[in-house]
Amino acid sequence: MKELRIVSMSNFIPRKFIKTILIDLILIFLIAGCLSSNQGTDPDQVFNGQRAYQDVQYQVSLGPRIPGLPGHRNVISWIRTELVNNGWQVEFQKTEYQGKDIINVIGFREKGLEYLLIGAHYDSRIRADQDPDAARNGQPVPGANDGASGVGVLLELARVLPEELSLPVRLVFFDAEDNGGIEDWEWIMGSRAFVRDIEVLPAIAVIVDMIGDADLNIYYEYNSQETILEQIWNQAHALGYQEVFIKEFKHSMIDDHTPFLEAGVPAVDMIDFDYPFWHTTADTVDKVSPDSLEMVGKTLQAWILTLP
Repeated sequence: MKELRIVSMSNFIPRKFIKTILIDLILIFLIAGCLSSNQGTDPDQVFNGQRAYQDVQYQVSLGPRIPGLPGHRNVISWIRTELVNNGWQVEFQKTEYQGKDIINVIGFREKGLEYLLIGAHYDSRIRADQDPDAARNGQPVPGANDGASGVGVLLELARVLPEELSLPVRLVFFDAEDNGGIEDWEWIMGSRAFVRDIEVLPAIAVIVDMIGDADLNIYYEYNSQETILEQIWNQAHALGYQEVFIKEFKHSMIDDHTPFLEAGVPAVDMIDFDYPFWHTTADTVDKVSPDSLEMVGKTLQAWILTLP
């Protein structure tokens, strides 16, 4: 290595300019360092909203993900394949709840006694009973935002989360969340079965549901554990997403976080319930934005990496 000799220029340059030159040199080194850091970032470890959006498109292309129909079986198989291809182990929790068969899909890398659960439901609603066109009330809901968006975020997290984490993550895809109020169905049947039957409950549970809306506004949810809400929303604000993650309480939800709260597990629900196409036939892929998926995914990824 060639030795670098620094020769004093004080005899050649007026003293008042030396400070300016040194500041300019420091700035040049800082900028070069930032560029080098950015160039060294592995794109495979950066949450990509477009990839998550493609996951949403594929799910909807399978047709209704209603228990008992081909779309339901096919989405389970596809979720498993995506997880395995990205280095995750997969277990199916096959059980029964209130006379309904339940299949929850659990992705994990290691089985510790303490873990963080990130969850979303993969099923879609049997009937579009909120559709303003009464003639369509009997049709199935496509479930692009209500169901597929959360699954898309989880699968992209499976691609980008590092293997070594302070708190191991389990990605759980819940069955039978979305058909409450229809015949003998109840809400959140998959997550209730999970909490009832799982051997070890998580240390924390975070649910993502309806987070792909192109006009995304995610408020604090009243039933969620406030400390975790603040941590996640603070992380979103640090990333510049303060217009989307709004630090005000608005909705009180029965969602897949509810059974965890009832079992004493700190849990939060990340949901944009101000979605005009909820439980209608218009809940289609054109209502979902890759940018919205990316903001939610990058926030969760960054927050997970801060956990002790």
